Amino acid sequence: MSVRTTQVWSLRPAVPDDIEAIAELRAVVMRPDLERLGRYAEHRVRQRLRDAYAPEHTSVIEAGGAPAGCVALRPFEDGRLLEHFYLAPELQGRGIGTAVLAGFLARTDAEGVPVRLQVLQGSAARRLYERHGFTLEREDAVDVFMVRTP
Repeated sequence: MSVRTTQVWSLRPAVPDDIEAIAELRAVVMRPDLERLGRYAEHRVRQRLRDAYAPEHTSVIEAGGAPAGCVALRPFEDGRLLEHFYLAPELQGRGIGTAVLAGFLARTDAEGVPVRLQVLQGSAARRLYERHGFTLEREDAVDVFMVRTP
């Protein structure tokens, strides 16, 4: 799957060796929101990804032939859990995240299963999820938990 925004991108299955590149991307992408919430920790931001990394459920977004993002969609309760959805800051706002999300949601709609996710309080990503039909399930001081039914 690829689309022409300001550059061509593609998805590929993740492999175990992608872990450090994805952990670094997570640190870069999440830093502003985590700092705003007073929760940024240099080591922890990477380690949380390493602890949860499941390459069999993860796709790497490539742009210009290099890794530029990732997304995971794994089985969870009665549906799927969308997690680790990161896109390099210089590629945000170009329609890539929207296209990736739409592709994954078309699959889950075809399966007839709900999708859940969590996003940090105040994150701009929440607007993307709301545009795609995610609604508030619950929230706490740090996270917003959302769900989308098919």
